[in-house]
Amino acid sequence: METQKSRVAVVTGGSSGIGLATVSTLLGRGHRVAFFGQNEEHVRTAQEELSARFGAGNLLARTVDLAKGAQIDQFFQAVEDHWSAPEILVCNAGISPKGPAGPVSFSEMPLAEWNAVLCVNLTGSMLCCQAVLAKMRGMGFGRIVFVGSIAGRTVPKVAGTAYAASKAALAGLARSLVAASAGHGITVNVVAPGRIMTAMTGPAESAVNQAALARIPARRFGTPDDVAAAIGFLASDQAGFINGAILDVNGGEFAPP
Repeated sequence: METQKSRVAVVTGGSSGIGLATVSTLLGRGHRVAFFGQNEEHVRTAQEELSARFGAGNLLARTVDLAKGAQIDQFFQAVEDHWSAPEILVCNAGISPKGPAGPVSFSEMPLAEWNAVLCVNLTGSMLCCQAVLAKMRGMGFGRIVFVGSIAGRTVPKVAGTAYAASKAALAGLARSLVAASAGHGITVNVVAPGRIMTAMTGPAESAVNQAALARIPARRFGTPDDVAAAIGFLASDQAGFINGAILDVNGGEFAPP
């Protein structure tokens, strides 16, 4: 196997679930990884766990609100000051508001919810890309991976309207970045997970999850490590000819033609 160069990576929403598994995967491949989350306690717990496994010198953790552009700028400046400009960016952070009965219906969805979800899931990702793209172009190398969703690929079964729209829009953002980064050794791709067992999805025995399980030909739920493995490959030196792709990680629940 070709040797993987050690690089500086950033993972948004890296303190839990898919993001945490991705940070662990990239650290395991020898990268230095900076991540942020919005929950200070979750960030601190993840930092302690990962530092014990991979060494504190390979990790940088911060609390950032993606809805606040100034905090995003400050984070990326801190990464550059600490190590160097990142060569890998994984945009994983996202929110998916739900009530006790699940997401609100389209006709009842308040504008504030729509704006909040797109602000974090889409605009936040765009701002992170703005923070790194020029530097990646200058370095002649870059890997940008967006974490989308099966809800952005087909008729959503569980997710709300704003979440599905925001995740679908990431594919358009990726295509725009493919054009904007052409000729500079940068790739931009999307990983679209299906039903992945995290704290956000709740217990496997729930009616929603059991209904999802019945739709999955692999006959199991996905794990954060399943998604992190796909992200890790797309972020690698070996994936340099995969650009503008959407990689579905859903056990066959959605299989595009």
